[in-house]
Amino acid sequence: MKSNKKRKTAMNWLLKARESWENTGNKRPPFAVAPKKGQRSVWDFPRPPVIEKVQQPVMVKYQGETIADSHEALAILETASPPTYYIPVRDIDLDALVSLPGKTSMCEWKGVAVYWALKDSIDRAVAWSYPKPFTEFEILKNHLAFYPQRLECYVNAERVEAQASEFYAGWITPDLTGPFKGEKGTEHW
Repeated sequence: MKSNKKRKTAMNWLLKARESWENTGNKRPPFAVAPKKGQRSVWDFPRPPVIEKVQQPVMVKYQGETIADSHEALAILETASPPTYYIPVRDIDLDALVSLPGKTSMCEWKGVAVYWALKDSIDRAVAWSYPKPFTEFEILKNHLAFYPQRLECYVNAERVEAQASEFYAGWITPDLTGPFKGEKGTEHW
């Protein structure tokens, strides 16, 4: 009986979290920066998020050493946020990382995330993954996403700018316009 009540509570939370977002990519709000030719507005990205196959090479480094190098990354596009890049584990030096037992979070779209740290700095997460993603995001299984705030991240050999947040981990590239979730004053989004 207790298990059913917990499951129902979790489902209620999930549904409320999914329905609580006002901006869904259907109409750009008045404060959004209009994209110029060759740019995309994060306010045109949908909610629920979608997965895009990345055409350019993606690389992650730490102190000049390559941790990940891929030509098969995926990007999650979600309203108000710069894309988050997911790299297949086969393209990652997993010997440089260690999983952080007990550290998890819940995404209303993707499921339960687990976190990863550098072996020589286990006090701070630098990546996360979804070992058992929800069905809609099953393709993210066996992929890791990295925080550009904590590592050197590149798309097409150009270093990305980190999203202004310790929680969000979008990769800002010159082809994006915002404002981006996580910046000062965006707490109500």
